[in-house]
Amino acid sequence: MTAMPLEGESLTHQGTVHRLLVNQLLWMLFLRVVLYTLLLGVSAYLQSGQFNVIVLPPPLLFVFILLVYATAIASSLLLLKTNVDPRRFGIKQILLDTFIISVLLYYTGASHSIFSPIYFFPIIAGGLILPRLGGLIAAGAATLQFAFVLALEYYSIFPEVLHVPLYNNERDGLATLNLFAVYGLTFFLAATLSSLFAGRLRKTEDALSDSVRDFGRLSLLYKQIFDDINTGIITTDDQNRITSVNNAAAHIIGYSLSELLNQKFHKFFPNVRFINQESRHSAELTRKDGEQTRIGYSYARLQYKQLQEHGSLKKSTEEVCENCRVITIQDISEVERLEKQMQQAEKLAAIGRISAGIAHDFRNPLTAISGSAQVLANELGLMHSPQNKANSELITIILRESNRLSNTVSDFLKFARPENAENDWFSLKRCLDEVLEVAGMASSWPEDCLLDIQIDTVVDIWADQYQLFTILNHLLQNALAFTPLGDEKIRIKAIEIKGNDDDIIQITVEDNGPGITPGKEEKIFEPFYTRRIDGTGLGLAIVKQMMDEHKGSIEVGKSSLGGAKFTTSFPLPS
Repeated sequence: MTAMPLEGESLTHQGTVHRLLVNQLLWMLFLRVVLYTLLLGVSAYLQSGQFNVIVLPPPLLFVFILLVYATAIASSLLLLKTNVDPRRFGIKQILLDTFIISVLLYYTGASHSIFSPIYFFPIIAGGLILPRLGGLIAAGAATLQFAFVLALEYYSIFPEVLHVPLYNNERDGLATLNLFAVYGLTFFLAATLSSLFAGRLRKTEDALSDSVRDFGRLSLLYKQIFDDINTGIITTDDQNRITSVNNAAAHIIGYSLSELLNQKFHKFFPNVRFINQESRHSAELTRKDGEQTRIGYSYARLQYKQLQEHGSLKKSTEEVCENCRVITIQDISEVERLEKQMQQAEKLAAIGRISAGIAHDFRNPLTAISGSAQVLANELGLMHSPQNKANSELITIILRESNRLSNTVSDFLKFARPENAENDWFSLKRCLDEVLEVAGMASSWPEDCLLDIQIDTVVDIWADQYQLFTILNHLLQNALAFTPLGDEKIRIKAIEIKGNDDDIIQITVEDNGPGITPGKEEKIFEPFYTRRIDGTGLGLAIVKQMMDEHKGSIEVGKSSLGGAKFTTSFPLPS
């Protein structure tokens, strides 16, 4: 399939042809000056009288050369300064050249003139510069003007200054006609040959121009691919110096292209080893900013001819580079992170299977143990003796630990088998009141806990009510676990934030505890990570999972109360 040329490319091609034609015409004007300057020298030499030729007298010769120079200069300025059609301009210059030559022949002996071969200059120039038309126009003009000069000679019409014996015409009409025919045929033959040669030359130039243009496009395409590809590509010479590097490689290592070129490769990649060419390896990399990352790399040998200089003479010879390499690199830190996520997902899937078995095998026995202990506690509560008091405390421990184990199993199930969020509109304040009511009924809830609730009763939220209850309960219990004993302060605040695209409800839970250890902000949301003695490490992981289900987010920071501040954002429907 052949691609159609674009309009811009067509205009560019026309502009190139125009400039080329103008340059050729300027060269023709320059050669005209050179040619007639040489004629000036030849005429001056021939005027010594040693040769039987007719030449122009010195005054006429000077005027003639002056006119040639003047016309050449004027024509050049006209061509450069004005917007003329170069083809028409070229035809006019060809006709002017034939006229100048005819005048020169008329004043230097007509058929006896030694300058008649100069007719071939405009004929050949016209055929080369203006194929097909230029040469034929020049040949026709030269033939007609040469015939006119011969006619003047035949009828003895010539300048008085040239009345010399040598100029007397001794040819009859048939000889003159024969001379005219020979020169005319020669002129047209030269025009035809120059046109054919010019056509071949033009085709060759067009083919070369197409090849250069295609090569330029191909080079641009390769360069664009080399620069825009996401994989880093570096080439090195036999001395392990970097000879080329693309933008991706420079971005991975953090240096600019100028800083990398002509430098030793292992200066920037000290941990890269060229072993086992067919395999892909990984290595640690220190970027320019000092950040550590991991790269995956592979390499191949790059054999190409390069110029080598030998000795002080700097004689260049082509040698094949045996140790040149092309190295491809990629930043695999993100890939390794995704692999860890995949491993985490596989681990969670295993937890789900285990937790299902735990729930099935533990819940029924736990229910029986807890129920039996509750019956014993009620019976012992009716008897008052020191021994019954000790037994009652043991039963209380059984009930407490049974409840804790039951909660752990429930957390496993919530985390391993998360439910889909079924969102609806409901009052956020009413949901929080239910959470506080349930939490306040627990024996572990401190009576003097200071709660600062900053939620308007008219604030409604779009969420799953059951999951939001779980989220608020976990955040509240987590905050309470780290507040100082006897000085518990918790602040719960909710605001609606208007955005350009979507609105959100932002809920914050703050405490006056010790806060989150710096660097552990992301770690606390991982399963089984906990700093609580009685914690399972699943509370915040469940909260993170439910927030993802709501297409929301959770962040942790520093609270103005001195402890941790958990911020959850729930998007509202458009």
